[in-house]
Amino acid sequence: MARSALDETSLSGAFVRTASVFRNFISRDPNSQFPAEPGRYHLYISYACPWASRCLAYLKIKGLEKAISFTSVKPIWERTKESDEHMGWVFPASDTELAGAEPDPLNGAKSIRELYELASTNYTGKYTVPVLWDKRLKTIVSNESAEIIRMFNTEFNDIAENAALDLYPPHLQSQIDQTNEWIYNKINNGVYKCGFARKQEPYDEVYAVHFKCNKKLLREYPNLFNYTKEIFQVPGMSSTVNIDHIKRHYYGSHPSINPFGIIPSGPDIDFSSPHDRDRFSI
Repeated sequence: MARSALDETSLSGAFVRTASVFRNFISRDPNSQFPAEPGRYHLYISYACPWASRCLAYLKIKGLEKAISFTSVKPIWERTKESDEHMGWVFPASDTELAGAEPDPLNGAKSIRELYELASTNYTGKYTVPVLWDKRLKTIVSNESAEIIRMFNTEFNDIAENAALDLYPPHLQSQIDQTNEWIYNKINNGVYKCGFARKQEPYDEVYAVHFKCNKKLLREYPNLFNYTKEIFQVPGMSSTVNIDHIKRHYYGSHPSINPFGIIPSGPDIDFSSPHDRDRFSI
């Protein structure tokens, strides 16, 4: 049966994210099944999905736009097939339907679900983004963002315009892995645990309106807020952030949380404003 993130709730009422299924790896080795060749791969994303957005961010700041193409789906989930009630990521019918979203240029797919079914006729999991697609073999290489960003960081350095940038240097990998562990569980996935909770206990696991994580807003944490602005201002990063798509998706795709689909007008935050991160310069 077709599933989505809204179906990942345990008997205790807690949100439990299932693991990604497609876990192949692109390699610099020209003899590998998936060699790092320019023009061979395509990244499907949603600007509203943080896991997909970080893949697009890597693609941009590593300078891989000429080597790896990408397409964004529409932000609000729609029916993916007439034969069932599944709601998920879909492509617009034309380039002009919605700014920032494009039709599938490779397979003419109507939804991300169709891409999964092209890659595997027996697939029964979720139809998530990101999807890293192999144009030659017409299949999904990976749908695990943590592994896609590792590929982008190292395996395409022969063709990356910013090959010298290493976001996972060997001497820091252990520290990065440890930091990622608590950031993922407590922050990145933590808001989903709160937002999709169906009972009070899992919610009390301690964005603001939709997922009810309003204990403190990001801009009320000076260090985190200035760090966020610094990252936003990295060359190429701001083009990967589409606040309109983000708000449309979360307020429009989760009827169990926001049944009327009303999209708030705010907040209006200038992430390009000056930050104080220079005080950490050595």
